[in-house]
Amino acid sequence: MESLKNKIDFAVVVKVKNANPNGDPLNGNRPRTNYDGLGELSDVCVKRKIRNRLIDNGFDIFVQSDDKRKDDYRSLRQRAEGVLKKETLKDEKKLREDACKQWIDVRAFGQVFAFEGEKKEKKPKGQESGNEPKAEGKDSKGVSVGIRGPVSIHPAFSINPVSITSEQITKSVSGEGDGSKRGSDTMGTKHRVDFGVYAFYGSMNPQLASLTGFSDNDANAIKEALRTLFLNDESSARPAGSMEVVKLLWWKHNNNNGQYSTAKVHRLLSVDPNTYEIKVDSLEGLECEQIEGL
Repeated sequence: MESLKNKIDFAVVVKVKNANPNGDPLNGNRPRTNYDGLGELSDVCVKRKIRNRLIDNGFDIFVQSDDKRKDDYRSLRQRAEGVLKKETLKDEKKLREDACKQWIDVRAFGQVFAFEGEKKEKKPKGQESGNEPKAEGKDSKGVSVGIRGPVSIHPAFSINPVSITSEQITKSVSGEGDGSKRGSDTMGTKHRVDFGVYAFYGSMNPQLASLTGFSDNDANAIKEALRTLFLNDESSARPAGSMEVVKLLWWKHNNNNGQYSTAKVHRLLSVDPNTYEIKVDSLEGLECEQIEGL
């Protein structure tokens, strides 16, 4: 299949109401904020949600989360060794080609594959010839392959500083003993963003797409994943309906380098901090497809 020929820039506006869009594990799982108080969703969080939507839509994904796992492999190493041929793992060029062909997230976002060489068997004490090195060596060279993907995703930031509500929760049943003793003294905390409008941006690079085989069909698959980003993403921290894609903006250039820089295109989007009205400016010769979220 022919790789992507035209540069693509995109932006997504997201509304959050009474949800924890992306907890920070280093801060008690409170919603992420920067020093200005703006809410934040990390780029890793956004990519995880895109991958989950691609899995739901039937695509093969390399980096799968446990709750969306579609195979029996418990680690990335197991998945690579189980799906790719053994000889492929020893050939950098073949590994790159086969991994990109197999998994859409590898040809979209890139991936690092690192495999150690096989270790020599250590001879029993007393059988050494005296010429062996003291430390164990390796019979074969290890392989480390870095694949650079054409799709880049920015972190999402809220338009205004967000207000975070924290509430104490208690354990109402016992998980110890015979289960007859209640443990109501066990405390916990839940956090939520009361309301926030976030925006994040991204781009698709045809030059890098030619190296991974990322195609127009792949671009359209990610476009649909962005439009439906929070479908099947419900949880206690993100109740159904608490997170919504308001609008997806999709700029497709007429050549592989782009008529304008990505920064200039991204600046076309503005969200009024008072009314949250979405405004999209224009550039000559560059069309913007405005898509409502699911």
